Amino acid sequence: MTVLQERWQELADVKDELALRDWFMGTSGNLAIKVQDSPTEFLVTASGKDKRKRTAEDFLLVDANGQAIEDTHLKPSAETLLHCEVYTKTAAGCSLHIHTVANNVISEIYGNRGKIEFQGLELIKAFGLWDEDAVLTIPIIPNHAHIPDLAEEFQKHLHGDSGAVLIRNHGITVWGKNAFEAKKLLEASEFLFQYQLALYQIQSQ
Repeated sequence: MTVLQERWQELADVKDELALRDWFMGTSGNLAIKVQDSPTEFLVTASGKDKRKRTAEDFLLVDANGQAIEDTHLKPSAETLLHCEVYTKTAAGCSLHIHTVANNVISEIYGNRGKIEFQGLELIKAFGLWDEDAVLTIPIIPNHAHIPDLAEEFQKHLHGDSGAVLIRNHGITVWGKNAFEAKKLLEASEFLFQYQLALYQIQSQ
C-alpha cells in the first residue's frame, strides 16, 4: 500500500467516525491529511459530497496552494485554504473542520470576547495542558465570507503543531500531528462546548 493509499484510508476512517456523530449536516465540514512534504501535498474532502457515504471520490490530492494535482472534475472544499495555512505554517499532519450546533452557539455567545477559556476541566488535558491551574484558550475569529480573508485571519492563530480555532457562527478547525491527535482535539473541543452550554443554561435559570 502506498503512502497516498494509507493516508486516504486513514482520513476515510476519521470521516466515518465523525459521520456517526452526525457532524456533517448538509454536506458541511471538510477534512484534510498531509501525504508528503517538499513539495507539500495533502488530501482534502471534495466539495458537496455526502460525507456519511464512502466513495472513491471523497477526497482529492492538492498542493500547498489548494490546487488539484491531477486533472479532475472534483472541487476541493471551500475552506481548503485553511488547511493550506496549517500545512505551510506548522508541522501538523491532519486538520479537521466541522459545523455543529454547539460550536456555533458557543462562538456566538463568546464571539465578542474573541475567545473562550476553559479551566479545571479534565478534557483540556487532550491539548497537553496538565498543570492544575492550566487554562485552555480557543480563539474565535470573524466569519469572513471571502475565504482568502478568512484564511488570513485564521493563520494568525497557528502558534503550534496542534490547536483549535473557532469561526464565529461557522465552525471549528483543529489540527494535530496525525489523524488520531486531530480527532482527539476535535472530540475534546466538542465536549467542552457542550459542557459550557449546559452550564450556561443552568446559570441562566
